[in-house]
Parts: sequence; structure tokens; C-alpha cells
Amino acid sequence: MTYNAPVGQIADTLYDVAKLDELAATGAFPNFDRDLVAPILDEANKLARDVLAPLNAVGHKVGAKLTDTGVVAAPGFAEAYGRFCDGGWMGLAFPEEFGGQGLPKPLALAVMEMMHGSNMAFSLCPLLTFGAIEAILGARLG
Repeated sequence: MTYNAPVGQIADTLYDVAKLDELAATGAFPNFDRDLVAPILDEANKLARDVLAPLNAVGHKVGAKLTDTGVVAAPGFAEAYGRFCDGGWMGLAFPEEFGGQGLPKPLALAVMEMMHGSNMAFSLCPLLTFGAIEAILGARLG
């Protein structure tokens, strides 16, 4: 499967619909500015296009396996997940004090849409972690 995100359209939507400039103006994201959007979307597209999309077929054909020693992911998924984490994609919208990047959630959602579009099976892997982080942050912020 080939994949190439419509990065320009995604950026336009982030500004026109999600109002990223207005979010930035609130001061809630001190390390965010307009100049970050294009490089983040471009790099996310590279990960989605070059790493995740090629694994889409093997994820469907081979899938994960339950063995006596635990679950074994489809070939290539563990390495791809390592690249996803090493690239900081897990923490885009989470607070810097916990290792995140403190960027606006709409930007992180746009990145995850690229992951979903290129390889749905892979993109489901971090969902429980995202949910756990949200739950912990919600409990912490009360």
C-alpha cells in the first residue's frame, strides 16, 4: 500500500477549522508557533509513508500472535513502534513536565490521522497509552 498525506490540506484545516493561530495566541502553548506546523506534518508524513504504510499488508496478513510466552506483534511493528516513540510522536500534546512536547491537541490529532490513514492496525497500538495518559492527567488536574 502506498500512502502520502495531503499535508497542505491538513495544515490549512488546522488553521481554518481548528484555529491554531487562536490557540497559540492564548499563551497556553509557549513553545508552539506557526513555523513548527509544516516540519511536524512533513516528518509525520514520512513516518506514515515510509515506515507504517509498507507494514500495512503484513499487519493484515500475519497479524499479532498469542504464544506461550506472550503476544508477538506482526513483523516490523516493534521496530516501527520504537521509531514512533523515539520520534516523540507519543507526547506531542502532553505536558513537557512529563516528557511531552506541550503542543496543541489538534496538531497531535492531525498526526495521528496520518498514522491511521497509513496503517490502522499500527495506529491502534498507542491508543491505550494515550487513554491512560489522559486519565492520569485528568485525575491530577482534578
